[in-house]
This record gives sequence, structure tokens and C-alpha cells, in this order.
Amino acid sequence: MKIIKIALLAVFLGILAGCTQDQQNQLSRKVVELLDSDYQVTYANGSTSKSWIIKNGKVTTNEKGYYYFWDEHKHYVQVPIENTFIEELDR
Repeated sequence: MKIIKIALLAVFLGILAGCTQDQQNQLSRKVVELLDSDYQVTYANGSTSKSWIIKNGKVTTNEKGYYYFWDEHKHYVQVPIENTFIEELDR
């Protein structure tokens, strides 16, 4: 599955070079849809441990040091990158 994702990304980057900005945005959204997957995100710090399941979604981050995602119950979650583990689940 990961090899397919890498191949799709390589094709996407090749196509992207000859497109307008609007076409690039549309293609980018389509690739993100293809790369969505199932994940388990676990935050563990000392005696505190919490896990979330992400169905057909993605985990994003920014320069402030947090992961952001929507869990399987459609709750928006923000957790610090430190002490957080992400595991891709088999479909």
C-alpha cells in the first residue's frame, strides 16, 4: 500500500509542474483524498494515556508543535507532538 502511495505522489508531482494554480489546488485535494488512511493516534505522558482512531482521514501538524485531526466520532482533536505516536492501521 505504501508503494502505491509513493508512486501516486511521484505521478502527481510530475503532472503538477505543467498546471495552473487552480488546477494544482484541485489535483492536490484529489491526492489528499487518495492518501487518506486509517490511523491510531496515542498520546502518552506519565500515567496519562489517550488513544484515538481516525477512519479514512489524515493527521496534520504545524510549526507550533501540535498534531491536528478529526477522530472517528467527528471530534476535532489537538495533541502535542511530543509523546504522541501515530500508527497506520491495515485496511
